[in-house]
Amino acid sequence: MSDDVDTTYRMTLSLSVLNHLGIGLYSNVPAVLSEAVANAWDADAQRVSIDIDPNQGKISIEDDGHGMSVADANDRYLTVGYERRKALGGSKTMKFKRRVMGRKGIGKLSLFSIAKTVEVHSVKEAERHGFRMNLGDIDQKIKAGQEGDYYPDAIDIGEVELTRGTKIILTDMKRGLNRSSQALRRRLARRFSVIDGSNDFEVVLDGCPIRIEDRGYYDKLQYIWTFGDNGLGTKEMAGRSLQHHAYRKNEVKVDGSTFRIDGWIGTVERSGQLKDADANESMNKIVLMVRGKLAQEDILEEFAEGGLYTKYVIGEIHADFLDMDDKVDIATTSRQRIIEDDPRYQALRSKVQDELKFIQGEWTSLRNKGGRKVALENPQIREWYAQLNPDHKRDAASLFGRINRLPIEDDADKRQLFISGILAFESLRFRNLLHRLDKVSVENLGVLEEVFVQLDDLEASAYYQITRDRLEVIRKLMNLVDDDAKERALQEHLFKHLWLLDPSWERATRTEHMETRIRKALRGLDKSLTKDESLYRIDIQYTTTGNKHVIIELKRASRIFTIGKLVDQISRYRTEASKVLESLGKANEPLEIICVVGRPLQDWDSPNGRIVTRDTLAGLQARLVMYDELIENALEAYQDYVDRADEAGRVYRLIREIETEDAQAIGAEE
Repeated sequence: MSDDVDTTYRMTLSLSVLNHLGIGLYSNVPAVLSEAVANAWDADAQRVSIDIDPNQGKISIEDDGHGMSVADANDRYLTVGYERRKALGGSKTMKFKRRVMGRKGIGKLSLFSIAKTVEVHSVKEAERHGFRMNLGDIDQKIKAGQEGDYYPDAIDIGEVELTRGTKIILTDMKRGLNRSSQALRRRLARRFSVIDGSNDFEVVLDGCPIRIEDRGYYDKLQYIWTFGDNGLGTKEMAGRSLQHHAYRKNEVKVDGSTFRIDGWIGTVERSGQLKDADANESMNKIVLMVRGKLAQEDILEEFAEGGLYTKYVIGEIHADFLDMDDKVDIATTSRQRIIEDDPRYQALRSKVQDELKFIQGEWTSLRNKGGRKVALENPQIREWYAQLNPDHKRDAASLFGRINRLPIEDDADKRQLFISGILAFESLRFRNLLHRLDKVSVENLGVLEEVFVQLDDLEASAYYQITRDRLEVIRKLMNLVDDDAKERALQEHLFKHLWLLDPSWERATRTEHMETRIRKALRGLDKSLTKDESLYRIDIQYTTTGNKHVIIELKRASRIFTIGKLVDQISRYRTEASKVLESLGKANEPLEIICVVGRPLQDWDSPNGRIVTRDTLAGLQARLVMYDELIENALEAYQDYVDRADEAGRVYRLIREIETEDAQAIGAEE
């Protein structure tokens, strides 16, 4: 040291730096293994073998590169921050002249983020050696505040069985190795572009080479836009699934200089195809590659794109100009992201954003055309579409396109949406005709007929869907064998859904004042009922529907009544309700009382017992319905409507036939 050097101040780098330069920076096994693979690439290896033994908690990574001598291990591998490009005077490897991936010299520290013990075996020329590093030992030195060097344990030369290259053995794993081999294969394949077979470089996982097709998404691509030669390779990989390809300019301007990117951006047919359950990750991203290795997991997430199209996007952009030997290193310490405020990255980001805007427009147009094609594959929809005039066909095609752009995975769900879309379309088309009623005259009465034909058609179509839903509810009620369960279900739903009692009763009309008065009068009757009589009843309600006042009483399904007992209670209900109606000036309005029971009446054992009951109650404008009969009658009424297909209009037939096809398809799957 020169005598004139001022030693007042001193910088000390402790072992705790390791915690910040690698040990805690990596969160998953694929990212860690990627650093080992990158080192093998830089060592001019042609083959890297990764073997995972989940039972022993062990990973070994072996390459056939140039290996290390003891001096190399100390000066390069064990030197944190060793900058290979500066030390060796360039960024090309000696043998294959590859562009070096490593730069900061800290990637090997990532091994400690998944394992506590790291063994390194290496052979260079005739020199064979090995050493072992233990995270526990390093931690102890850090906790003790010790400065200076860490000395890995030397391994007996007899344990080093290599004849060439380097082998790394990871044990004492921090996390379980429960991820499937296929999942790991996919994630490693997605982190490198140099394993496509054209670089004399092969990565082998558990004895099976990793191929570019292991990425698992090429056969899902529907449309792609390519930049340079790499994108063309993707076009070939996509094969039959690809329906559209376009070339895009690959120039990026940075401070007066022009750089080129490579790669592609694509979209898939269904957004769900980008969910990789095996690898437990989403492929809905655009990865950034630099020098053949993943540099940023996803650049797509940086754009606040609100369009639905983004849910279908996947891509891979290669931008080697982000890692230039004569420029500052703009990769973050973990090598998983790029420093965002660098002008080179900002220019790339702007380029990608412009491309996404262009792709959004083309994707929308392509999906619109595709929606028409998908919709018209159904013969019923095709028949409906054929009857439209040219203007309406254009509007219908636009509607099909919008539906086709929605992230709907199930084909049956998409067909159902097409049905709803057709109904909406017809409804709007009908409304556009209403203004023509003003022009009806003796000379053009056909306009009037056209409007009413369409109205009948729409009503039939809409009522079909209502009927279908009601039948589903009724069938569920029929499956309730237990009487108590039927009681609870009807008590909860009957008063709100009076169509169970009578298909002509759509919805109850709520008149709060009237309802309050009648209910108060009916509750007052409880005082005149015996304790036993009160137990016979579940609930009693008042409503108005079908231009009449209705009182409905649910009896306990387990109770057996006589006609005399029912007549007595019904008479009291009528008397009290009539008083209220009369006070409100509604004495002449019809009032019906309905009792729902679970068991046949005692009187029905007598000859003509049911007929006598019916006639007796009819005289009181009342009727009795059994739980099972109520459900069966509703089923019969609605099923009869559905079965009368010859009364349906054009749109109604369309819906019914599509529903039938879906039902048959579901049955075939089951």
